[in-house]
Amino acid sequence: MSQVAPRNEKANPCPAIDLSGEPEWTPFDAPSLVGASLRFVSGEPDGNRYRVRYYRDGQQRLRARVWFGPETEGPPGHSHGGAMAAVFDEVLGLAAWTAGYSVVVGNLNVSFRNMLPLEQVVTVESDIVSVQGRKVKVQGRICLGDRVYAEAEALCITIQVP
Repeated sequence: MSQVAPRNEKANPCPAIDLSGEPEWTPFDAPSLVGASLRFVSGEPDGNRYRVRYYRDGQQRLRARVWFGPETEGPPGHSHGGAMAAVFDEVLGLAAWTAGYSVVVGNLNVSFRNMLPLEQVVTVESDIVSVQGRKVKVQGRICLGDRVYAEAEALCITIQVP
C-alpha cells in the first residue's frame, strides 16, 4: 500500500505577487471593517491558495486584486469555479459592508464566462445595485482588462451586529 506524502506548502511557497491597484485607487483595510471573518479567502496573504488586496476606487466602490494560486485548481491549469464563487462571496458581501450595510450573503448567482488560468492576478469589481428594506443587491465581475472570467450577483440581507 503506497502512501502519499502530505504537501508542504511552506516548503514550496509561491513567489511574491504584485497586487498593486490602479493609480486612482486607495488601499482599503477590509479586516478592520469586518474582523476575522475574512479568513477563508483573505486569511493567508503569503499562501498558495489566494492572495487578496482591497481598494476603493474614485467613486468609493470596492475593488480587489486577487491572485488564484495552485491550491485553487479545478480543471488542469485553471481555477475551480467554487474558488471563484468563494471570492465573490467575500468581495460582494464586503462591498455591502463597505457601503455601510451589515449583511450576510443570502443568495449568490455566478455565471462563468471563461476559464481562469492559475497564478494570474485579476481584478474583482463590485457595485451596489439596489437597496430595498433589508435586501442589498450587489453585482461583480472577475476580469483582466476586457476579458471577463465570471460575473455574479449577490442578494445580501442586513443583520443586527452586536
